[in-house]
Amino acid sequence: MRRIDVGILRAAEIKFDFIGDFCSGAPFSAKENVVSVVDGKLFFNSCRYDNLCFVPKGDGSRFLLYDVVIGVNFHWQRKENQFFTGELHFIVEDGEVRAVNRLPVEDYLVSVISSEMSATSSLELLKAHTIISRSWLYAQLQRNGKVQLGVLGWENENEIIRWYAREDHTLFDFCADDHCQRYQGVTRAANPNVERAVRETTDVVLMYGDEVCDARFSKCCGGVTERFSACWENEDYDYLKALRDCEGDEPLPDLTDETSAREWIESAPPSFCSADDSAVLSQVLNGYDQETNDFYRWSVEYTQEELSKLIKRRSGVDFGTIIDLQPVERAASGRLVKLRVVGSKRTLVVGKELEIRRWLSESHLYSSAFVVDKVEKEGVPCFVFKGAGWGHGVGLCQIGAAVMGEKGYTFEEILEHYYPGASLCKTGAY
Repeated sequence: MRRIDVGILRAAEIKFDFIGDFCSGAPFSAKENVVSVVDGKLFFNSCRYDNLCFVPKGDGSRFLLYDVVIGVNFHWQRKENQFFTGELHFIVEDGEVRAVNRLPVEDYLVSVISSEMSATSSLELLKAHTIISRSWLYAQLQRNGKVQLGVLGWENENEIIRWYAREDHTLFDFCADDHCQRYQGVTRAANPNVERAVRETTDVVLMYGDEVCDARFSKCCGGVTERFSACWENEDYDYLKALRDCEGDEPLPDLTDETSAREWIESAPPSFCSADDSAVLSQVLNGYDQETNDFYRWSVEYTQEELSKLIKRRSGVDFGTIIDLQPVERAASGRLVKLRVVGSKRTLVVGKELEIRRWLSESHLYSSAFVVDKVEKEGVPCFVFKGAGWGHGVGLCQIGAAVMGEKGYTFEEILEHYYPGASLCKTGAY
């Protein structure tokens, strides 16, 4: 079974403990272990090492990492103590300690699907998410080590266009946060359906032609899924289309048109992901995700002064006082791909969707599918954002898929809905 290395945590020092039996070339105790970096070497129990490795000796052995940061740079960022199975490696990375977990792919997926959502989700949703998480992983591994920069795009006197790819990690295969896929060990994988979903779909991936699908997913599409090129490089995949997230053959409105986009965003058309049933949502959303309950339609408000300071801080560009925000280009889901920022000192067009979201929030605005109204409140100029969805909207919509699972759709039907034309295949068969 293929094994991968997952980078969990990097810090000046890392505290860790063991439950069960482990072996290592270094002496250690079961409790209160701390490793740090001194003069470019790992410093552990008064000795220096180039690297450290702790290998479990029994199936029930686990290790505990303290203060693991999750949701890096997002509005839910926090620290957790997390348990993991598999091997624990420590390496030096940029003058700090990096904890790396080496484990089989299928064990990794047990954690991913219970970290990306609640382990109490329906079995069909868990199976669907297992397959797309496995597909995404193998699609990245198949890139054959081609180095990809994390930030791509261009910049000139009129535009700043950036998009954010999964930058290749050089010291391990994947990281443990949303930059790759959420991986939070066995801390949340408490439901037997999680292991069942992985076991019953072992080695199954989504294929399109002779390639594994780059199966993207987001939290809530807002009623229409998005094309790949709206968020990343200027290419599209037939299995990642813009489509209505609902039953039947509802026509896709032309949300590239500003009038249609506003009408769509300011209304709440019925969609799979428009669910507000707390019982359903609690099955798919982990506790910290449930702190966000306005994901389908949302609003954010800034005074003109607040927005001007925010954009200067987040963009690094001094626009002066923000006078207007003007849509330049919308993609098929109504998400803004380009937005003109008009200030008293200068005007620039910003894109793509994530860069727009980064400029307009202390972390990330829920999505770039929004309209802006300029109003006055008690004589103070304000900008009111009304938006739809949570995330980039490409591929599977996690909330929508959860509702489909509750409605009785099979995992095959869920995948067919979000990845039209893709087929299921065992990894050994391609």
